[in-house]
Amino acid sequence: MPTTQQQKLVHTFSALADIGQEVAHKNNFQEMIHTSLHLLLGSLAIMRGGVARYSRFGHELNFLAVRGLGDDFPLSASLEMSDEREFLNTGMSDIEISQAKMLAFFQRYQRILERKNIELIMPLIVRDELVGMVFLGEKASGEHFNSSDKAIIQAMARHIGVGIHQRNLMAELARRAEENRKLYEDMRMTYQDTVKAFATAIDCKDKYTEGHSVRVGKYSEIIAQELGWSDEEIEGVAVAGYLHDVGKLTVERNIINAPYRINAKESAELNKHPAVGFEILSPIHHPYTDVPLAAKYHHERLDGRGYPDGLKDNEIPYIAKIVNLADSFDAMTTDRPYKRRRPANEVIEDLRRNAGKQFAPELVTAFCNGMLKELTGESKNRQFRRLLGREYMEAEGIVPLLKQALNGMDATSSLTFVASH
Repeated sequence: MPTTQQQKLVHTFSALADIGQEVAHKNNFQEMIHTSLHLLLGSLAIMRGGVARYSRFGHELNFLAVRGLGDDFPLSASLEMSDEREFLNTGMSDIEISQAKMLAFFQRYQRILERKNIELIMPLIVRDELVGMVFLGEKASGEHFNSSDKAIIQAMARHIGVGIHQRNLMAELARRAEENRKLYEDMRMTYQDTVKAFATAIDCKDKYTEGHSVRVGKYSEIIAQELGWSDEEIEGVAVAGYLHDVGKLTVERNIINAPYRINAKESAELNKHPAVGFEILSPIHHPYTDVPLAAKYHHERLDGRGYPDGLKDNEIPYIAKIVNLADSFDAMTTDRPYKRRRPANEVIEDLRRNAGKQFAPELVTAFCNGMLKELTGESKNRQFRRLLGREYMEAEGIVPLLKQALNGMDATSSLTFVASH
């Protein structure tokens, strides 16, 4: 038959194993602390106790679990810097209340600790950091804590301290991750604001096309959304739309603002702006690498009749094809000094007719589909109405015309490369 001492040892080792399991495998932190306190008190038949976590920022102990201490026991206790230093100096050693009268912490809370019959306190030190404290009342037997008892308490308290330390580390990682997320979001917003400011600066040079670059960005965004692109890709193509005309900043104002169709010499000067835009944007580290390509090639056509390089079909970067469609649509639907904007039915017919020649058919399909969904109420997003005006969007016959265009659209042609998105 095992002796009482042997039984006690077996029980203690079992409790130690259980508490180790709790710390290692419990996902619920609060439950882990409660169970650990229960195991600690049960292993030595201790009547009452509590586990507190230390907040270095608030300089206070916050009780996570208590047992047998009553409703009037405080759930938090302040800790001075001198207290923290004293506990760190003590390390993971028990402190008997009867011998701690000189410590400032015990002088402040002596009355409540004595009233609750707290006999022993164990600071929880992990990697030279105070993470919490264990408060223990008297044993059910009335016996004093002996050295063996204190060794058991220390071993169990070490497990609890590690559990609290792990929780602190996870909370710190989560806090830093949130800080990094906010920092990234702030940087992203700053980048977007800078891009929009650039777009405004570009359009300010042309008094007749105010807001053009912003609208091209919005139309490009709509196309990418209809293609099912990711949020990051949609944002990238919108930025490309905002900045597609940045090269115009170097073109003479009198050419841009000419109230007539410009001559061949002036046209040649204006046609330099895509290449200049590429040179301006290329040295900048964009989050979306194809932005400079959209500036350079947004006047290229599938049939090779565009500029500056006369590219054909799949030679044209896909982002430039999207911006080309958005740019052309805005040019057709806004007033210019030498012509009024075209009616919606003419614009839709132009898109259908030039699909496979100037525009990639699947992009025209995506664009028309986005417009149709808004008009039929399938989409609650009122992007087109905000950009074009309600009267323009609600002109008679647009819905059947869009349906007709979509039904008659060839998905591909000999001059169309469909992107693999």
